[in-house]
Amino acid sequence: MKLLGIAGTVTGSKTVSVINEVLKNVKQLDPSIDIELLDLKDYQVQFCDGRDPGAYTGDTKKVIDIVSAADFYIIGTPIFQGSFTGALKNLFDLVPVSALRNKVMGFVATGGTYQHYLVIENQLKPIAGYFRAFTAPGYVYVHTDHFNQENKVVDREVLDRIANLANEVVFMQRALTAGTDWRACVPKE
Repeated sequence: MKLLGIAGTVTGSKTVSVINEVLKNVKQLDPSIDIELLDLKDYQVQFCDGRDPGAYTGDTKKVIDIVSAADFYIIGTPIFQGSFTGALKNLFDLVPVSALRNKVMGFVATGGTYQHYLVIENQLKPIAGYFRAFTAPGYVYVHTDHFNQENKVVDREVLDRIANLANEVVFMQRALTAGTDWRACVPKE
């Protein structure tokens, strides 16, 4: 199983910090899960222009291939002007719909107002629905106040939500790969 964390921004470090915290929790739950981070700021991704996704080259092709190869996702974005980033929207526009179908997605977002958590419910989850992806019931929104000066999450309640999101995506992915017997995905104690 391959989990891809996607940092859907080309600026800042808070979003990547939260994604890394979720990925760390997933690795603690199941060290056999292959984990990769796709930080969009490390790539020169072209704007989507409507051509077939297979026709792109360079970093754009590489990013499309990385996203397509993953089995499930933690997708993060800062919230700017009441919406997720253009970089993440561009990524969604580039990736073929079939690449995300029937895959699990968990969402995290960061922002400067407490109302911006609604972007996950009102914008990101509907996009996942368009792709026919499965979304984790929970998600994590992290306000600027929840970070320390090194941009590490320090709020205990937020850290608990991060752990819960990690549990949910692993549980859902195991359930999907186990077939119809959901008991096969319950961790053994």
